[in-house]
Amino acid sequence: MAESAGREAAATVNVEHGMPEGFGPGATGRILFWIAVAFSFFQIVTAFGIPLDRDIVPGVDLIVITGAVFALWAVKIAVDAARGRPVAEALYAFVPLALTMVLLSRFAGGVPSQIVRTTHVGFLCLVAGGLLAVHRAQTPLGRAFAWTLGIGGFLVGLYHWFFYYDLVTRAGELIPSDFVVGIAAIAILFILVWRVMGPALPIVSGLFLAYCLVGNYLPAPLDHRGYTLEQVIEHMSFGTEGLYAVPTSVSATYIFLFILFGSFLERAGMIQLFTDIAMGVFGGARGGPAKVAVFSSALMGTISGSGVANVVSTGQFTIPLMKRFGYRAAFAGGVEATASMGGQIMPPVMGAVAFIMAETIGVPYAEVVQAAIVPAILYFASAFWAVHLEAGRCGLTGMPRSELPSALKAFTSKWHLILPLAVLVYLLFSGYTPLFSGSVGLALTVVLILGAAVAAGLTHEALRVVFWVGLGLLAASFLLWGVLVILGLVAALVVASLFVRGGVETLEACRDALAEGARQALPVGLACAVVGIVIGTMTLTGVGTIFGNWVVSIGKGSLILSLVLTMVVSLLLGMGIPTIPNYIITSSLAAPALLDLGVPLIVSHMFVFYFGIMADLTPPVALAAFAAAPIAKENGFRIGFQAIRIALPGFVIPYMAVYDPALMLQPVEGLSGEAYWLNVAYMVFKTSLAIGLWGIASIGYLWAPLKVWERVAATIAAMLLFAAAAMTDEIGFVLAVLVLGLHWWRTRRGTRPASAA
Repeated sequence: MAESAGREAAATVNVEHGMPEGFGPGATGRILFWIAVAFSFFQIVTAFGIPLDRDIVPGVDLIVITGAVFALWAVKIAVDAARGRPVAEALYAFVPLALTMVLLSRFAGGVPSQIVRTTHVGFLCLVAGGLLAVHRAQTPLGRAFAWTLGIGGFLVGLYHWFFYYDLVTRAGELIPSDFVVGIAAIAILFILVWRVMGPALPIVSGLFLAYCLVGNYLPAPLDHRGYTLEQVIEHMSFGTEGLYAVPTSVSATYIFLFILFGSFLERAGMIQLFTDIAMGVFGGARGGPAKVAVFSSALMGTISGSGVANVVSTGQFTIPLMKRFGYRAAFAGGVEATASMGGQIMPPVMGAVAFIMAETIGVPYAEVVQAAIVPAILYFASAFWAVHLEAGRCGLTGMPRSELPSALKAFTSKWHLILPLAVLVYLLFSGYTPLFSGSVGLALTVVLILGAAVAAGLTHEALRVVFWVGLGLLAASFLLWGVLVILGLVAALVVASLFVRGGVETLEACRDALAEGARQALPVGLACAVVGIVIGTMTLTGVGTIFGNWVVSIGKGSLILSLVLTMVVSLLLGMGIPTIPNYIITSSLAAPALLDLGVPLIVSHMFVFYFGIMADLTPPVALAAFAAAPIAKENGFRIGFQAIRIALPGFVIPYMAVYDPALMLQPVEGLSGEAYWLNVAYMVFKTSLAIGLWGIASIGYLWAPLKVWERVAATIAAMLLFAAAAMTDEIGFVLAVLVLGLHWWRTRRGTRPASAA
């Protein structure tokens, strides 16, 4: 009984930050909950970028309107208190939301980007400190210390907010209070990240910080000219090169918004829709439950860029299902971990790294999506192929059709949930920014959720039809009249929800989604802030050039050695730090070198991105594997090794894209029109064949168990196909046909020798 309870408790722990889900019990938990809601409120308002001092009608702007709302709310609280009614919950909500409104309303024309970044980090510190106090601290002193850290981090953000104009005026020159605040910002973030995410990232960033201070004592060529502590603090804690560099900017805009977008879609029932469709399409096939896991994770990847979140959401259903139908626990967990990590490269809502990449290399997010789409499909195809082969090797069948839902019925009953995603894709590829596209997608999701609650209160079918048609027309009119139309629509639906049955519960679900989004953003945002130390070191000292020159010197003899070196660095870093800092560090060091070796810009960064994701499957850290461990009731290391085995065929994809960028739909010199698209088709076919060969070599099964020589020959054929040297394609195709033909002939003759695997 105690063991079962322990397992259940472990299942509720978030692997990314090692703390239980939720905000804790009692008054402290409720205060922290409303701080998280206020955090999301701040991010939504700044994401939409609408100046609060713009008049809605002459003489009345949003500041006046919201001020009036808060004044009425304060009066209601006072009246309720006078009548002896409970007001604690109202006060918990009022104080952080009112403070957030003050933060937003100070600057005419909108909140400056620098303040958005510093306040974003301040909120992250406050929420992180609160969660540590609620979930980790064992003593009153420990809780006080955690809250002190969180409040201190928030006060650092307030310092930037209050002295913004002074800091701009004296940029580059620190006064004593600036110096103290700058040191406090770094120290607080390092302690919080150490406590929340473990020691690896602070140690790596700390080494880079130490290099700034003492690197001038190192031998050439590793040395630099030397920097004072004041210079380093000014560079790291102020401006846009250190803690508040591009990753923090992206975290405070795109990433947070898309996390909220996924959170609201999950609340709307998108997970159930994806699961039902996957079950209906693939549940009855050979090894159906594992194929359901891969396909549902691929669908989840379109709205959630977090591999761990995908494991926790879809894995709760798919992993027990796979085990029930005969898959080993380690393999079941490995399937879910592998498929879920692919969500980071599955458009349109990719992982946080994709947004950072777009901002770093200065290309539209739509171009990153374009480069990712074919590799993403191939990645999931490789995972699908692996589970198909494993099912054949183990003799596993599909689920009975009587137990499966209808995919068509599931889609027709909830097809409207796809609309925000469709609008998001349309806007992204129509040239709109990810921030605007995500804002509209989020607003439309809220409109759907609230609209469903209001429509449920209408008694006649005709009224519901008219309501939905009118709502759709109003929502679509934002393309003509601007995003204020959708915001006004949301406000009207919020008011209407107060007067219909189930409306209040729907509003509470939306409120909970805001808090959940803020909590999910915690590990991403903290990692983005601390890894800014690495970026600051690069820009201050130029250390990236040293590593880049080394890689280029290796690459002059062999590009493949440079690629392998870059892959190894990504995988090694991934053993200690998450995908975001892994990508930022490796791309800063290696991607420019790959560019110098002739690898296209996006392809070089996608190569690093891809293996940064693979690193999350690599023990000893393997976040996705350890997230699946309590669900599968299996050791995380075993799951991690199974995940690598399943993902192994996908390792060829980024290599092949380097040698022929057409695989990432990038321009190829000398090819255009039909010739270019024939080349794309050829690359997709060749890569698919290589993946297939890697898969049968890894699993050891095709139509029957493979002999040792067949596995070796399949591996050699796959390697030849991605080698991109003279005649390697031709030899690879011949060897592939030979291996597959002989294996087919052997199995057709009915000889089924024991597996050599």
